[in-house]
Amino acid sequence: MKVHRSFDTLGQINNPVVTTGTFDGVHIGHKVIINRLNTLAQNIQGESVLITFHPHPRRVLYPETAGKGLKLINSQEEKILLLEKTGLDHLVIINFTKEFAQTTSQEFVEDLLLGKLHAKIIIVGFNHHFGHNREGDYSYLYQLAQKHDFQVEEIPEQDLENETVSSTIIRKALQEGRIQRANAYLDHFFIITGKLIDGHPKCYEIGFPTLEMIIEEDVKLVPLEGVYAISLNTNDNRRYKGMLNIKKFKENQQPSVQVHLFDYSTNDTLRNKTATITFHKRMRDELQLDGADSLKNRLKKDKKDIEQLIY
Repeated sequence: MKVHRSFDTLGQINNPVVTTGTFDGVHIGHKVIINRLNTLAQNIQGESVLITFHPHPRRVLYPETAGKGLKLINSQEEKILLLEKTGLDHLVIINFTKEFAQTTSQEFVEDLLLGKLHAKIIIVGFNHHFGHNREGDYSYLYQLAQKHDFQVEEIPEQDLENETVSSTIIRKALQEGRIQRANAYLDHFFIITGKLIDGHPKCYEIGFPTLEMIIEEDVKLVPLEGVYAISLNTNDNRRYKGMLNIKKFKENQQPSVQVHLFDYSTNDTLRNKTATITFHKRMRDELQLDGADSLKNRLKKDKKDIEQLIY
């Protein structure tokens, strides 16, 4: 997958089949759209193109209302990582500004999708809107298609256990600690990618050394406080099983994310490295424990419970 930060760097793309959207989470509904995108591109000997936006439009347009405090399932790096696995040919990341938000739906289609990209087929998800004041939709695209001789297709909404899958529903599940529910909606495990540093000294003292993960993007959603069964993958494809504790110390700051790995004897080789944490199950709430011995005994039980899980 080729990543582009501007329409001006696209070069020649053969018979582009295009979709647009924020695609936060790259969830099961998004994957239906992308799979269709790839299939249609193959059918016409073309290339699949996904256009997305950064920062999230809500944070730019409504910083004091709908965008205030908005947390995203994926950081920018994580979204690129997940999209790479879908078989996409091209990812175009548009720098979303208040100026760009003034682009009308007609300008977006005629000047960008057709003028610069030369799209042959445009695919949109169910009830997708685009352009200034969200004025563009499937019906409008269909009208333009008759005028400009391109194809347009709408993908129906996706249901899981009679619930419509959306990024909003997944964010809610994560904020409530319902990791397995969120993973089902995502059709992959929820992840956090970041840099590892030395963990809390108290954990070393009681025999449970930890690494702390630094989350660089303040918009990244961190699940509900508590203890989780996780695995950790390094950039050189090493995998460790372990447990993780999330604890929030101050409002408006990212929570502390402390990781203890079971089959890892020293943290030296992982310190200051970038890794990806995969969330498998939430084990319990954050508990108020009296003293180091109580904490140590509780962590021993957590470790035993997690080691019995198959993942």
